[in-house]
Amino acid sequence: MRIGRIQPPRAAQAGFGYVWVMLAVAAFGTGLAAVGQLWSTQAQREREAELLLVGREYRQAFASYYAHTRPGTPAYPARLEELLEDRRGPILRRHLRKLYLDPITGSENWGLVSAPGGRIRGVYSRSERGPIKTANFASGESRFEKAKSYADWRFEHFSAAAVGSPRR
Repeated sequence: MRIGRIQPPRAAQAGFGYVWVMLAVAAFGTGLAAVGQLWSTQAQREREAELLLVGREYRQAFASYYAHTRPGTPAYPARLEELLEDRRGPILRRHLRKLYLDPITGSENWGLVSAPGGRIRGVYSRSERGPIKTANFASGESRFEKAKSYADWRFEHFSAAAVGSPRR
């Protein structure tokens, strides 16, 4: 006869190990979800920063187009492509190097801010997603602080002619 320790049933041991594995998988999944949320927020912040840079480029291009308007020519372009090659005068002007994609939607389909005469004086993202950034905007962009969506971030050129008074 053999005397020794009494062994617990194997089923109880296997169940205990299974519980530990399940807890480890749950903890790992929770950690991955937190990292994914953090990554998503960071990616949106980067797209916001890019939208601000691209929007400012467009605003500057509209201002340049307007500043180089000669009497008798339209003060704003009819299409965005006219910012690439302004042929209104004897010298070809390039107010913008290329047409940018909307960083938020990834589309080249921008919302257009109309000027008198059906021309374009600005652009905006068509995204209805709410922005993360709500403060500390650059000079001239304080109205972005009240924006409910990226579509409210309008990058437009303001001038006396843009609000209705005639241009010489």
